[in-house]
Amino acid sequence: MRTYKIAVLPGDGIGREVIEESIRVLEALQEKINGISLELDRFDCGAKYWLENNKEYELSPEAFEFCKNEADAIFFGAIGWTDEKGKTVSYPDGRMVGVDTLFKLRFELDLYANIRPTKLYEGVPHQISGTFDQIWKPENVDFVIIRENTEDLYTNMHGYLRRKEETEVATDIMIGTRKGIERIVKYAFEFCQSRNKGAPKDGKLRVSCIDKENVLASSKFFRSIFRKISADYPAIDSNYYYVDAFTLSMMQNPEDLDVVVSQNMFGDIITDLAAVLQGGMGMAPSGEVGEKVGLFEPVHGSAPSITGKRIANPIAAILTAGMMLKWLAEKRKDGNLDVAANMVESAVASVLKEGKIRTPDLGGNSRTDEMTNAILSFIKEV
Repeated sequence: MRTYKIAVLPGDGIGREVIEESIRVLEALQEKINGISLELDRFDCGAKYWLENNKEYELSPEAFEFCKNEADAIFFGAIGWTDEKGKTVSYPDGRMVGVDTLFKLRFELDLYANIRPTKLYEGVPHQISGTFDQIWKPENVDFVIIRENTEDLYTNMHGYLRRKEETEVATDIMIGTRKGIERIVKYAFEFCQSRNKGAPKDGKLRVSCIDKENVLASSKFFRSIFRKISADYPAIDSNYYYVDAFTLSMMQNPEDLDVVVSQNMFGDIITDLAAVLQGGMGMAPSGEVGEKVGLFEPVHGSAPSITGKRIANPIAAILTAGMMLKWLAEKRKDGNLDVAANMVESAVASVLKEGKIRTPDLGGNSRTDEMTNAILSFIKEV
C-alpha cells in the first residue's frame, strides 16, 4: 500500500479553520476505506506566520523543499491577514504579504493548469441583493473552468515610472508563449474527454475559449492556437467568447457550458463570478496542477473579519480535498483514492440536499464544525 505525502499549508484566517475540518474528513476516509494511507505534514505559512517570525519569510525554505521534492500534493488554506488596526499586512511596496508564497509554489513548481469546477448542488440557495432564493436549476450548472496559471499579467513583468517621489506610470505586461498556451489548451481538451459529461443543455462535449481577441494581441495568439489544437479533437465542439460577453452568457445560460479555457487574468475573474452560480465562495473548490505535483485550495480568501467565529463554510475546502484525492487517483491509478473522492462528493451532496445544516453564507446559522459533522455522518453510514 502506497503512502501519499501531503504538505498541509493552512495559511491565514479561516484557511486554518477549514483545513482542519477537511483533515477530519481525510482521516475518516482513511479509517473507512482499506488501502488508503495519507501522511499529512503540516507547515505554517502566510502573513500571520511572517509577523510571528520577525518578518523573515512567509514560507520556510524547509517547507518549500518538502513541497518541491517530497510531497505528492499540497493542501492549501488561504493567505492574507490584517493587523490590529484592521489594515492588510503588506510589504513596504504595497504587496500583500502571503501572495509570494502562492506565486513561489505556482511558478517554481510549474503549476500551469488551474482547475475550477462550477457545480450547483441540490438544496443550495443563492444570495442575490440580500435575499436567498433558488435561481438556477442544479441540473443546468455543471462546468469546469481551466485557467492558464503561469503566464499573462501574473508574470513578473511590471514596474513603475517615477518623477521625484511620485508614481507617474504603472505597467503590467500580458505574456503568452506558444508553449504555455498549447499546453493549457491541450489540457482543456483532454480534461473534457476524461470528464465525458458534456454541456447540460445538449449533452455535447464542448470546450469554450475565453479571450479578448478583438483588442489584445496576446488573446489573438491564444485564440489562434486554440483553433489549431481544436482540429485535433473533432469529437469535441469548440466555440469562442469575448470575456466581457462571456460574463453575461455564463450567468444567463450556464447550461451551454462544459469545459472553459481561459487566459490567466480573465480566468481569475470569471471563476470568482462563477461561484455565484454554485452558492458562493464557500462552495468553490480549486486545484493548481503541473506534471509532478498539484496544489489544492478553496477559492475563497482568508476572511479575517469572520476568523475565530466558527461560521466559515468548510464545504469548499472539503470538496477541494476530494479534488486532491481524485487527481492523485488518476495520477497514480489508485482505485481506493477514487472511491474516497466519490464518497466526499456524495456526502456533501447528501447534506446539502437534506438542508438541515447550513452555514450563514447559505442562509442558515450552523457552525463550521456542525457542517463537517453532518458530512462525516454520511461518510460513516455509507
